[in-house]
Amino acid sequence: MNYDASVRYLLTLGRELAAPTQAATAKFDLENIAVLAERLGRPDRAYPTAHIAGTNGKGSTSAFLESILRHAGFRTGLYTSPHLERINERMRINGQEIGDESFARVFTRLQELVEELLARRKLRAHPTYFECITAMAFECFARESVAFGVVEVGLGGRLDATNIVSPAVTVITRIDFDHEDFLGHSLGEIAGEKAGILKPGVPAVVAAQRPQAREVILARANEVDCPVVETSQAFEARQEPLANGFFRALVRDISSGDVLEIAPSLPGHFQLENALNALAAARELTRRGFRISSSDIAEGIATTVWPGRLEKLQSNSDIYLDGAHNPGAAREVAQFLRQNFAGRKIWLIYGALRDKAVDEVAGHLFPYAAEVIFTEPRTSRAVSAARLAEIASHHAASFTVISSAEEALDQALAEAAPGDVIFVTGSLYLVGQLRHYWKQREQVAAR
Repeated sequence: MNYDASVRYLLTLGRELAAPTQAATAKFDLENIAVLAERLGRPDRAYPTAHIAGTNGKGSTSAFLESILRHAGFRTGLYTSPHLERINERMRINGQEIGDESFARVFTRLQELVEELLARRKLRAHPTYFECITAMAFECFARESVAFGVVEVGLGGRLDATNIVSPAVTVITRIDFDHEDFLGHSLGEIAGEKAGILKPGVPAVVAAQRPQAREVILARANEVDCPVVETSQAFEARQEPLANGFFRALVRDISSGDVLEIAPSLPGHFQLENALNALAAARELTRRGFRISSSDIAEGIATTVWPGRLEKLQSNSDIYLDGAHNPGAAREVAQFLRQNFAGRKIWLIYGALRDKAVDEVAGHLFPYAAEVIFTEPRTSRAVSAARLAEIASHHAASFTVISSAEEALDQALAEAAPGDVIFVTGSLYLVGQLRHYWKQREQVAAR
């Protein structure tokens, strides 16, 4: 298949959390991915990996760690989800998304094997969208001879398709409520699913957690006999705010006494925690024989690129994108707004998916906005703009309903004054859609 046909076929399998479609895919089981990986020759074992789970910050932590490893001279593979604009973003080699030809070539090979395995009844159902993409990433990294792979969990951990890897280090970022219908309705249940990535003897880096989640993670670590590094106990960090929401920190490794200054390239106080997660993972890899210097860590953290997370598109009026889709992420964005835009008018363009805690997210964010524009991303999982207004408009000082996300951004830009701030949030699907639209606007304006 060519690239376009490959993408179209993958989309027939349904999104990660969508209901199965005509391909009759099975979900939440490691059997399919294990069969696929075995038939491919276990490409996931062709290179060492870091495996990263959590509710918030796992993508940023993955990006920080990949950048550190790349600065240390490793040829890297980075697998993340979801994508913002193009599916290729999920698979990156040395910081660059894979090309269309490579994508099509790997998918064609995978689909041939899927048909063979279905015919031989080695697969009980066609693999899901996420299982296929995961298998493709493992195969792509092996074909590209990466020296280290950084793999972000898609959903949960225990039964996530990525959980067939045999990692050199695991990381669990901050755990909060999200995807409760799949992972459980208590922090303990959710933490149990995330802790399913822990492996015997493999060091686990664990971000600061609420007591209920921490207890579950540490109990699981003890059960499988894996050493744990808690970033809140491993480091002392003296933080200093910089301009425009950026931070730097002087970090002391408590066990060694070593001191390192880090300055994350991504704005937001919470990115310091994500950077510390990556730093701790890099230190653990160093202890296991991987050559990573302090300067590699500092430079990797300082140059990490991770779009769609407090990403600034322009100034005067300022435009920011952030896919804050759960209460934990919304609290962090609210802190960012409170700390950086006091006295300025904030326009909030908000769209969400059906499985999200809309009222709670709105309760965190909307009090900082002078005007909320309810809209909807272009996906079947979106809550309609009108329904969003019914659910959450009581949190807004003033609001408008504009179903078209592009028209919502256009209206905010037309009405905002130079000193105002326009913030697009609530869904990474919305962020990706408007990020793409913004690029198109810029191209037209440049002609």
